[in-house]
Amino acid sequence: MTQSHLNAVFLSQRTVLLRTLQRIVRNPSIAEDLLQETWLRVTRALGERPIDHLEPFVYQTARNLALDHLRAHKLHARTMVEDAPADQLYSVAATSSLPEDAAHAERLIKGLSASLGRLSERQQRIFTLSRLQGCSYLEIAEQLNVSASTVQKELKLIMAICLDVAARLDHD
Repeated sequence: MTQSHLNAVFLSQRTVLLRTLQRIVRNPSIAEDLLQETWLRVTRALGERPIDHLEPFVYQTARNLALDHLRAHKLHARTMVEDAPADQLYSVAATSSLPEDAAHAERLIKGLSASLGRLSERQQRIFTLSRLQGCSYLEIAEQLNVSASTVQKELKLIMAICLDVAARLDHD
């Protein structure tokens, strides 16, 4: 395959590629950047080795770049929150919050903390890994040496407890 063949494929598939990237990253500007990066990566790959099936290679490269972007964005967001001191995070007030909303949120946090504090150590670890660290069922299962089904059942129970706390608070 030659650079001119890549250009022809790229031009004919540009609109579909761009829409695919926009669906994945949900940002037109980032999708455009990823589309350009796709072209650069495929061009570089063509210079290093022949590529027999160029069109699928282009799509897979674009998809991989989009998924890498999402992973990096998720890691960056998590790191930014984890790097901030807790007292600063909790002291930030929403600009449109009412005193009643703040009091409700405070009661909800206290209720959830109390309920989650009564969970077993393994259940607390599953909750932390899943909801706070974003681990998958399989990742959690491997870390805790249990089945993915056990992780799923425990999370279902934990989430039911959380929903019950919220429902009781809404009725009070």
